[in-house]
Amino acid sequence: MYPTTPDGRYFVVKQRLWRCANPALEEAERQRLVNDLMAARREVKAAKACADPARMKAARANVQAAKVGLGERGPVWWQDGSPDFNRYKVDNTPYAPWYRSLPASDRT
Repeated sequence: MYPTTPDGRYFVVKQRLWRCANPALEEAERQRLVNDLMAARREVKAAKACADPARMKAARANVQAAKVGLGERGPVWWQDGSPDFNRYKVDNTPYAPWYRSLPASDRT
């Protein structure tokens, strides 16, 4: 399990912040979007295997659409005006003190 910021907005992988899915999504909608994302990722793999650029472009667009729907990309899902630190190195964000306070074994 990856550490999640105290506000629940990001999880950390290899010292980089990744935006979490919108917790306000209804479970059925969230599951539909996760299913769409997994199908799109399988399509990316298939497009790579057959080296089809048009198929790859379409598959990546489907991945993007699912991630935007989940709130992992695109407009932020929180309403307090805080900036988005998606994909930032955690040390270059206000989350750095929190991250450094984690036991070394919990830092990914």
